[in-house]
Amino acid sequence: MPLFRYKARGNHGDAIEGTIEAASTDVAAARLIEGGLTPVDIQLQIGQLLLDGRLKALFAPRVGYVDLIQFSRQMHSMLRAGVPIFRAVTGLSTTASNRTLAKTLGEVAISLESGHSLSEALGRHPGVFSMFYISLVRVGETSGKLEEIFRQLAFYLDREKVTRDKIRAALRYPTFVLSAIAIALAVISIWVIPAFSNLFRSFGAELPLQTRILMAISQFAVTWWPQLVLATVAMVTGLRLYTRSGEGRYRWDKLKLRLPLAGHVIYQALLARFSHLFALAMAAGVPLTTALTVVAHALNNSYLEERILGMRGGIEQGKPLSQTAASSGIFDALVLQMLAVGEESGTITDLLQEVAEYYDREVAFATDRLSASIEPVLTVVIGGLVLVLALGVFLPMWDLASVALH
Repeated sequence: MPLFRYKARGNHGDAIEGTIEAASTDVAAARLIEGGLTPVDIQLQIGQLLLDGRLKALFAPRVGYVDLIQFSRQMHSMLRAGVPIFRAVTGLSTTASNRTLAKTLGEVAISLESGHSLSEALGRHPGVFSMFYISLVRVGETSGKLEEIFRQLAFYLDREKVTRDKIRAALRYPTFVLSAIAIALAVISIWVIPAFSNLFRSFGAELPLQTRILMAISQFAVTWWPQLVLATVAMVTGLRLYTRSGEGRYRWDKLKLRLPLAGHVIYQALLARFSHLFALAMAAGVPLTTALTVVAHALNNSYLEERILGMRGGIEQGKPLSQTAASSGIFDALVLQMLAVGEESGTITDLLQEVAEYYDREVAFATDRLSASIEPVLTVVIGGLVLVLALGVFLPMWDLASVALH
């Protein structure tokens, strides 16, 4: 963000000089006035080193869950208090502790000043605001409940952060153990086993088969490690580029729902998100086809998005919502039953909200159970590595005595 040097007058007429970061001269003047100062002169800081600006951009902090949660809660509070959107965003851009978020909000304020909607302004910064975040803001603009959307965004992001923290905590100790065993295997393969090999050769004997296999793998890795590193980098880069393409993202989003252990948790979390947002859109009086379109984009899963968007054709043909939902093949029996009962009783919004709360509880329970489910799998993996270590190292030691005797 550009840096401006200003001269201003305080409340008692005293002269004040300083610098301020702002998107433009007008924004800088507005911020000075909000701070109780009367601008006299504002000039762009041309003495700022270009290299310094590039270094700041290079080492700019990432916008994490905590920053977005705080921003969403502040927007909810300010909109609930009746503060206009432009003034709220401009104010938060000056108080944000994260430099990247502050710069982004300053650019969002410029877009709002140019006549763009809030969702369009946020959509210009996909590196900070996800498609899910932008789609929910669009739901709030369509339904007229933007402050409620920001409250729910803070809730969703906070819950997702808690879920990720739980998964990381569950994997931290097994990851440390696996890394330690892998390092031990590498050290033994490179330095220890070759020493056994030389000793066995001096007795005119051969190493056991398991040890020879381990040595062959070690020698291959040591000889071809540059090619292996390049192949790994190329594979990871290729997979990332493929998952960012239309077809690749569709296949990956579909595969995520079928992953062992985590797939069911992801599926239930998406059903909870769909129920929450669809109930909110229906309660706000958004047309059914429009609600399906906006909610489908907000799920941030191209596979489910395609299926939900396909439901619009049945709705436009006059078919009941429960029937089109059943034909999509992505909803379980509970959701379909609630949709059918809601259509008959006219309480579809209330029932969807109950479904969302039910899945929220299920996701919380499944997340707590995930660590217990991962432990047996990791135990088997660790046991396999220990077995390889034992066969590769201890067998030569056991055979060494008999070889020496003969």
